[in-house]
Amino acid sequence: MKSDIKDKKLAPRGELKVEWASQSMPVLNLIKERFEVEKPLKGIRIGACLHVTTETAVLVRTLAAGGAQVSVCASNPLSTQDEVAAFMAGRLKIPTFAIKGEGRKTYYQHINAVLDSKPVLTMDDGADLVSTIHSQRKDLIKGIIGGTEETTTGVIRLKAMAEHRALLFPIIAVNEAETKHFFDNRYGTGQSTIDGIIRATNRLLAGSTFVVCGYGWCGKGLALRASGMGANVIVTEVNPIRALEAVMDGYRVMPLTKAAQEGDIFCTVTGNTTVIGAEHFKRIKDGAIIANSGHFNVEIDIPALEKMSKRKRKLRDFLEEYTLPGGRRVYLLGEGRLVNLAVAEGHPAMVMDMSFANQALAAEYLVKNRGRLKPQVYNVPADLDREIARTKLASMGIDIDRLTPAQEKYLSAWEEGT
Repeated sequence: MKSDIKDKKLAPRGELKVEWASQSMPVLNLIKERFEVEKPLKGIRIGACLHVTTETAVLVRTLAAGGAQVSVCASNPLSTQDEVAAFMAGRLKIPTFAIKGEGRKTYYQHINAVLDSKPVLTMDDGADLVSTIHSQRKDLIKGIIGGTEETTTGVIRLKAMAEHRALLFPIIAVNEAETKHFFDNRYGTGQSTIDGIIRATNRLLAGSTFVVCGYGWCGKGLALRASGMGANVIVTEVNPIRALEAVMDGYRVMPLTKAAQEGDIFCTVTGNTTVIGAEHFKRIKDGAIIANSGHFNVEIDIPALEKMSKRKRKLRDFLEEYTLPGGRRVYLLGEGRLVNLAVAEGHPAMVMDMSFANQALAAEYLVKNRGRLKPQVYNVPADLDREIARTKLASMGIDIDRLTPAQEKYLSAWEEGT
């Protein structure tokens, strides 16, 4: 298959960036070494719709080492690192379909190009690959063993499909692994989102009022990092338990309609639609900065912002100014797409090491259990999750205690009391 990338001449630069990322991914490198010997994915065609970043290249290289035939497309039009796409297509010889800034038409052409390889395993980040199969490429379903899903938004979509009995092959929700969402979502999203906002604006966070919309694992990480840089953090939530947790963590919690009048910087991390909309734009103060770090660009009601605005202009890369009636200005970052990848480089390799180790081992698990799994959404097996954590600790030079036989017996018994 012929790749579709921006410029093959970018490959040398991509190779150096992948080499740098690989140094922080010891777990995935250990899996690669085993895969090279055992070839657990020999002859398996994998179609991957992922963010085309340096860390993804390390994952793809690992899958190929295990014998897989991999094809890759981007899971977001703005998240592609063109030099990495060139490296994957040129040096790794992986069919790659990804160009930073590609339009919607090209985006889905790339998804279909990957599906033309007739994958028997899917790897998704947002569930666009799986939803396209179920809506337009049903002829492929009979040959598919299963798939994996990387992110919260995709898991939400896939669980809805399963609930409505529309899901026709098994999916492992990599996002639900503890070594994924506890670390990737909290520490990865927290740091990389702040990175994206600062790159786009060069604004000082200290002393500003930073509104975090959503207090899931991504929101917790974002609030933690914004607070750590001196921002006054406000959290908005619809879940009373998460809202209470935010209060206990020391943040102010209020409805977004009230926060809209106080915030200097807003960031949505909910996985839902129209979180910031017309009612908030009417209240928002002059100079407010709005960003999204959820997977799709639906969390900010951009059509409503466009309709309300008298003028729109681009002031910096990935920063657009909207002038509202009365002269108030609102600044939208990265076209409302996930700011940590549209503007910055995504999660640090150290956390993606665990996320993509889950992807590689989940693919191996699906192959080993071919035909045994029902068409529903499964969690990563707990033993794989814990093994990844143990390996990560070992790579950091950290040892931990282990239960004694007496402790194991105590935990499995019920007779002993006060």
